Amino acid sequence: MCASKFPPILRNKDFERPSVFTAENLLREAKRQKGITDKKVPSICLLDPDGDIVRKMQADKKAALSPNWACYHTNMYIFRYMEIEFGIVGYAVGSSFAVLVAEQLFASGCRLLLSMSSAGQIVIKRKPPYFILIEKALRDEGTSYHYLPPSEYSSIKKELLNMLTDVLDQSSTDVYIGDSWTTDAPFRETASSIEYFRSQGIQAVEMEAAALYALSEAIDKPVLCFAHVTNQMGSIEGDFEKGVDQGGYDAMQLIYRFAKAWTDLKSR
Repeated sequence: MCASKFPPILRNKDFERPSVFTAENLLREAKRQKGITDKKVPSICLLDPDGDIVRKMQADKKAALSPNWACYHTNMYIFRYMEIEFGIVGYAVGSSFAVLVAEQLFASGCRLLLSMSSAGQIVIKRKPPYFILIEKALRDEGTSYHYLPPSEYSSIKKELLNMLTDVLDQSSTDVYIGDSWTTDAPFRETASSIEYFRSQGIQAVEMEAAALYALSEAIDKPVLCFAHVTNQMGSIEGDFEKGVDQGGYDAMQLIYRFAKAWTDLKSR
């Protein structure tokens, strides 16, 4: 029996040492097996866990399957929104899956990653749906502890937040800045947990942001996580309504504003 007071997830981590198994090596072999040429994906990529944006772009016949994405577990679609080309990967739900894909995106040429995750309401800002740009996420999941030492939260890169703050004032979509609770167990959101996190000012619960922000800090890559607050965890009738096109149109407008601001600032 182990005498350590720490669980395995907090033991024997050496954050300064590189991993033996890397995304680059995985992709090298995937490209060899699939006969994919070594070309880059778009510089701006999206994670769309619910698949709402993917489905909208497919329905509008604006999305094409990427021939350059070698991931074993997912498909990437390429589409243009206004003047920006995006790569999008749908249905990567949960912290470990999101980071598995994110590591491969950055290894494939992505320079900015945005995530738009459906979320449950904790602090009542207004009736859903609306959006939150997640400033920091409570690390109530497992993946982040493989990237950063233990702490309460992982956070958006401050320089990235400062760079894009003006976008919030110009957005026509309802969007707030706030904190989230990242969980690995959505069906263990108890009343006492919700009440406690509400008392801490946490606005929403989702499943990816803490891990993605930990990855962002660990590898020094820009990640923006949005919570699309769509529900009160099924506690009322008629919950989980996202708006027109299952929220895909509003979500894409918001993503475009931030992506364009980042692109404009980087081109100066």
